[in-house]
Amino acid sequence: MKKLFKLILNTIPRPLLIRLSYVARPVLALALKGTTFTDPIDGKSFKMFLPYGYGTQRNNVLSPSTLSLERHRLLWLYLNEKTDFFKSKLVSDSSVTNTKRIKLRKAGSNSALKVLHFAPEQAFYKLFRNQKNLDYTTTDLFSPLADVKADICNLPFEDNQYDVILCNHVLEHIPDDTKAMQELYRVLKPGGMAILQIPQDLSRATTFADDTITDQKERAKIFGQYDHVRIYGRDYFDKLRSIGFKVIEEDYTNKIAPELVEKYCLAKGEIIPVCFK
Repeated sequence: MKKLFKLILNTIPRPLLIRLSYVARPVLALALKGTTFTDPIDGKSFKMFLPYGYGTQRNNVLSPSTLSLERHRLLWLYLNEKTDFFKSKLVSDSSVTNTKRIKLRKAGSNSALKVLHFAPEQAFYKLFRNQKNLDYTTTDLFSPLADVKADICNLPFEDNQYDVILCNHVLEHIPDDTKAMQELYRVLKPGGMAILQIPQDLSRATTFADDTITDQKERAKIFGQYDHVRIYGRDYFDKLRSIGFKVIEEDYTNKIAPELVEKYCLAKGEIIPVCFK
């Protein structure tokens, strides 16, 4: 199965893969139904999760029902348990981590949050679209799920427009990530929150990039994926700060019970970059 999934990921273009997955998802969810692992996004449980990875495959990471990966489930838990993203009225604390929530709406306001979501994932697309308390816009250059086809380095949006920006594993694809970060900062409202997740090697102090590596197999071997242009190190957070963001390095898995980290198939120690303007 691992070899088959690796072949599919490396040969089928991403837009087509998204369309085909709508057919495969219900079949996989039924075949793998069980009790070992649970996807917190939809609450469904399975005897196993699927493998995933363009280079080295990771076991038990892809949910058969939502097609979420570790980072998606972690983001969902954070938004659901740490913020009022899904709720018009603020709940004082989190049932999972027993911490106070971040209030994204202004005091006394129940208006819909203006959300901009880059390269929208299937795990979130319908869920966010159906939230009545969200004014939800998706954007990407190629995704069939994008409302607005746009270059992240040249966004067609006004300054200070969005309350929340979600940009999950996008910046590692962008040659000029500084310009992309500047654009994200520009369109975020003052006081707004941006979650800018990236694949990160926390053992590296500094980010690594080498434009001379052009062979796709070699890029996949070195960067983890053929279309990645860098490996972010611990300096990623300081680069965001240099753009103007106030950054919380949220080690959220360390605030979740170990048995739930295992049950939800999360990546222990993954840092969520929670950014404010």
